[in-house]
Amino acid sequence: MSATVRILGVGMVKFAKPGAHEPYEIMAGKAVRSALADAGIAYGDVQQAFAGYVFGDSACGQAALYRVGMTGIPIINVNNNCSSGSSALMLARQAVLSRAVECALAVGFEEMRPGALGPVWDDRTSPLMDLEHKLEAVLPDVAPATNALRLFGAAATAYIDKTGANPDIFAKVAVKTRRHALNNPYALFNKPLTVEEVLQSPVVFSPYLTRLECCPPSCGAAAAIVCSEAFARKHGSARAISILAQAMATDAAGSNRNPISLVGADMTQAAAQHVYEAAGIGPENIKVLELHDCFTSNEVCTYEALGLCAEGGAEEMINLGDNSYGGKHVVNPSGGLMSKGHPLGATGLAQCTELVTQLRGEAGQRQVEGVRIALQHNLGLGGACVVTLYGRD
Repeated sequence: MSATVRILGVGMVKFAKPGAHEPYEIMAGKAVRSALADAGIAYGDVQQAFAGYVFGDSACGQAALYRVGMTGIPIINVNNNCSSGSSALMLARQAVLSRAVECALAVGFEEMRPGALGPVWDDRTSPLMDLEHKLEAVLPDVAPATNALRLFGAAATAYIDKTGANPDIFAKVAVKTRRHALNNPYALFNKPLTVEEVLQSPVVFSPYLTRLECCPPSCGAAAAIVCSEAFARKHGSARAISILAQAMATDAAGSNRNPISLVGADMTQAAAQHVYEAAGIGPENIKVLELHDCFTSNEVCTYEALGLCAEGGAEEMINLGDNSYGGKHVVNPSGGLMSKGHPLGATGLAQCTELVTQLRGEAGQRQVEGVRIALQHNLGLGGACVVTLYGRD
């Protein structure tokens, strides 16, 4: 049943550093028009739209989409932290799957400020407050920092303490990801890195996380046209890609028991397991993935949560090159959040754009050969994790 939902078109803009970007409504409009052109349809063919973003007033989705067209369709604004883009995609899929519509639009966009993420609404309860308290309960001496850096930094330390792995695995992931980004014209960073450069960059959370192991604040937009199989046939389905399965998981009682689960490992495992079971496909069958590498520590922890390696096996996977071209899996061929950029609301739909491009065989120099199945992992602390499995006929 889920295989009848297709991605007919995708589009995105090149991500930019804060201060070097266009206004969110301009970026979003460009991404939507690109997706419409890619799908070969007009905005008037879209029956519902879902707009994902984090930093902005209410109804930013309308402000963006009214500049593309004013057709009177429902426009739903979605804020699910860093998983807002894939949450919008999930809602668009559900609208099509339920037969409420034949064609829906998912768009994500973000204007971010320079510097590390921190609270915006400091006059009310933070949605990350419980995570902070649980982290302090298991690590009473954890160093102060902004919440995301503190949580993912603690996860890096916990992973090394648990497995005994060489801490240089985090730097090796950063080098791999930057290498992939060199072939992506949409990536924010296109200068290669060495392990030594990563390790010698300033430490931002002691002892293991350096600046070059953290994704940059960035601005951008991406979009996808989601439709039924019948709609795809009507509009020429030769390049349409199927959503084979999709699941969102949130934190469960008892799941936040250590720093690694606090940054979404349990949510990831639950969502991935649901997707694997629904599609009848295991991680061993997945050649290419876009996963949420907001920090290199999260990419390492996510390898195990997605079942790409055994528990404690990430170091071997990295050293064997099984996360890159020529290995078992190609992780983040786009350059990922680390090198492509991470405009929060746009990230999930940028991941979708990359995987659709890969499955079509249109990724140019970064093309992974023989791809028929692709997996997307998009995480938002607070929390929500969306895992999506794509396939081509």
